[in-house]
Amino acid sequence: MSKINNDLLKKLLETFGPSGNEEAIRDVIKEEIKGYVDEIKVDALGNLIGIKKGKGKKIMVAGHMDEIGIMVTNIDENGFIRFTSIGGVSPFTELYQRVMFADGTLGVVGMEKLDDMKDLTLSKMFIDIGAGSKEEALKKMNVGDVACFYGPFVQNDDYIMSKALDDRIGCYIAIEALKALKNCPNEVYFVFTVQEEVGLRGARTSAYGIDPDMGIAIDVTSTGDTPKCKPMDMKMGSGAAIKVKDNSVLAHPEVKKLMIETAKENNIPYQLEVLEAGGTDSGAIHITRSGVPSGVISVPCRYVHSPSEMVSVKDVESAIELLCKVLEK
Repeated sequence: MSKINNDLLKKLLETFGPSGNEEAIRDVIKEEIKGYVDEIKVDALGNLIGIKKGKGKKIMVAGHMDEIGIMVTNIDENGFIRFTSIGGVSPFTELYQRVMFADGTLGVVGMEKLDDMKDLTLSKMFIDIGAGSKEEALKKMNVGDVACFYGPFVQNDDYIMSKALDDRIGCYIAIEALKALKNCPNEVYFVFTVQEEVGLRGARTSAYGIDPDMGIAIDVTSTGDTPKCKPMDMKMGSGAAIKVKDNSVLAHPEVKKLMIETAKENNIPYQLEVLEAGGTDSGAIHITRSGVPSGVISVPCRYVHSPSEMVSVKDVESAIELLCKVLEK
């Protein structure tokens, strides 16, 4: 299996794309896959669908394009910006971090004076873009504008750090698997979904339109390998994770079995994942229409929903290989 394509991964990770604002990242992915699929379409909600035609089962592979972000709710007379969250944004993760708006404007997240940090909430916070007045700030943005974390791609040996690894790494895995597929008997719909972070919305509508025989989501999962963290049998560098359960899905027994057997047959390192909080696009896919047998291939990720998410190159490579071998069955 080839090594990581850093140029592609950097482009995917650093492109702007909070939930509901996926146009730029969709264009990047569309350009990347256009020579490898038989058909490309964008549905009404904005999901990008690349179809690799075949005579076998209809398989849907979903990785979400969107990332968490914030939205401007108010600009005060001094040019400071109040905001709300788009997806799971923690005030403690956000504090003193830089955020980037669609036009490239950067700001830093500050807070009001607090006597106790446990009282920190998003309502006590603001974004400072260096504007001296409301009029100056309004030249760059308005209420309803959105921003994402500013966290450039960094690779340190086997570790990759960046904002938006959730879930651009899933998009990367799907793209690389799509390029590597050689003898696939199935008809595969590679779906790069929108609005996952705000309720699995793109997966729900695209799965309804595709009506697949099987669904596979590609996403990140938490780890249990940092000091005194919540116990979880999941380690970076130990292989792709095959999901058993999360809050959105109980992986279908046959799909889970297929993934485990495929990993064993091909000597692909894997782990079994039980995630006690959170979910993936599979949560929406499996209850579409009359039901879709579904599973998830996950990448162990530290510091999820922060500007410095971290994954292992080894796990990414394992996930690409596992996805390819499953689709070729």
